Amino acid sequence: MFVGTLTFDLLLGDVHSLKEKRSIVRPIVAELQRKYSVCAAETGSQELHRRAEIGLAVVSGEAGFVSEVLDGCERLVSGRPEVQLLAARRRLRDDEDE
Repeated sequence: MFVGTLTFDLLLGDVHSLKEKRSIVRPIVAELQRKYSVCAAETGSQELHRRAEIGLAVVSGEAGFVSEVLDGCERLVSGRPEVQLLAARRRLRDDEDE
């Protein structure tokens, strides 16, 4: 079993409130879940209105499939014009990792 995780650090554009932030972050999380069947959520920077952290995870029996899904998720987020991707942290683990 392989588990892949990906964490995005995002800078949001012209956002002046947490309500505006949610209107940008929620659709991104929903699209990641719908398009790639990953578990995704806003995981950090929740009190800051111009920064967001989105984390996601995927599980598969094949490492190659996990990498493909993570690549697709990264392309989706980096292609969104309303956010600037500052960093993407990726981790791939198998069931033998300690």
